[in-house]
Parts: sequence; structure tokens; C-alpha cells
Amino acid sequence: MMESVDVQNRPGGAAIWSPSVVPPIGVELTDAQALAVAFRHLADIGFAENMAGHITWQPYDQTEMLVNPWGLWWAELTASDICTVDEHARVVAGRWDVTPAIHIHTELHRARPDARVVIHNHPYYVSLLASLQTAPELIHQTGSLFLDDLCLVDSYDGEIDSAARAAELVERIGGANLAILASHGVVATGRTLAEAVYRSATIERVCKLAYHVMLTGRTPSPMRRSDMAGMQASLIERAADVYWAGAARMTIKADRQVLD
Repeated sequence: MMESVDVQNRPGGAAIWSPSVVPPIGVELTDAQALAVAFRHLADIGFAENMAGHITWQPYDQTEMLVNPWGLWWAELTASDICTVDEHARVVAGRWDVTPAIHIHTELHRARPDARVVIHNHPYYVSLLASLQTAPELIHQTGSLFLDDLCLVDSYDGEIDSAARAAELVERIGGANLAILASHGVVATGRTLAEAVYRSATIERVCKLAYHVMLTGRTPSPMRRSDMAGMQASLIERAADVYWAGAARMTIKADRQVLD
């Protein structure tokens, strides 16, 4: 779908405009509170499949990471439910246990210093395309976020239940910040919680749009790669943090107990 000739990329992001002021969250959040807000928000927008999936957050210069426990739905998590695991997936703080699937996260963090936050779940429209072993067509400007940054792991190899199996998956993901796993779900990464949450929310919308375009039976005109590159910069540099702040405000307003 991309143009075959080299065209100079259109600039985007801070290179063309930066806001002088943006609305703040309005609350100082601890890491555990921020992570709980992320779980609630992604559940609210349909990203979570009941109890499935994890979000891990490994702060810079640390090997331990914050994570959700097994048994609680994302929609009910509060800050006090957040656990801490070490690089070998052993729980070192918290009231609950975690599943072996956490190794997807520990191995991604180990292999990718840029992946400070890793989000994995089975949102419906991503899972629909994953069940067809296909990646979404990037046919709308928001899809530019994934330009050259999306991979499809095109075979299903069963449950990830060990570090060794997770390491094999991580090798297949490579350096991509968004991976669709055939017949399974999605893995999104980010340098920050805001980046990873924004990628997660966006890929579900991109897949939903791509699916509904498929239903029309029509072939959309491709976007120019040079234009998409500029849009990608704008989405990463301007949209992610602002999206996160709005998501946090609305989540906290809906149920302040998420911070408990």
C-alpha cells in the first residue's frame, strides 16, 4: 500500500508545532496509582478480555517491575492491588500471585531497554484480525502511528508458560513497538506509560476501522508514506501525553477509588 518512490518526508510533531500549555491530570500520581488508572482506562474502552493480560512498568535503571495480579479484572483494579515482580517473574511485593505469561513481559524488558512499559491483552478487533493471521491496513491517518513499527507474528504456538518460550516470541517481535500475535492478541510497548497506553488504545481502533472497511468490499486509496511519516511524529510527540492526561482525568472522575 506504500508508494514505491522515495519522497521527502513531511515534517511533523514538535518540528512544526508544540502547544504552549496542555490540560494537566490535576492529581499527583504514584507509579502504582498511574498503573491502576491505565488498567481501568483500557478496560473502559474495551481493550481488556476480563482477567486476561498484563501491564508491566519497569522504571529506568531498575530490574523490578510493577504488574497486575492474576484473578482481578482490569476494570476493578486499584493502586493497592499492584504487585512488584523481579526480572525472573518472582513476586517480591504485593498480596497476590502472577501467571507464567508474565514472562512475555520480563523477556521483552530484558531484550529491549526502550520498552519500559509492556501491555498485553486480547482486545476484540485486534483479536479478530489476529485470528485471520493478518495485520490491519493503515488506511486512516491515526494508523500512521504504526508506520514501520508493527509486526505480525503469523503463527500460534500455544500458551507462553516459561521464560524460554517467551524469549522465542520476543525474538520474533524484534524492535517493533506493536506486535499482533496470530490467534492470540497484541503486545504494545512504550518508553513511557503514556506512549504504551496510547498505542494500545489506537491499535484497537485501527483494527476496528480496518475490519469495517474490509466489509465494504472496496479498496481504499493508500496514503502517501511521506505524509504518514510526518503524522507519525505528531502522534508520538503531541498526542500520546495529552491522550493519557485526558484518560487519567476521566478515569479518576468516574471512580476515585482507583487511587486507593
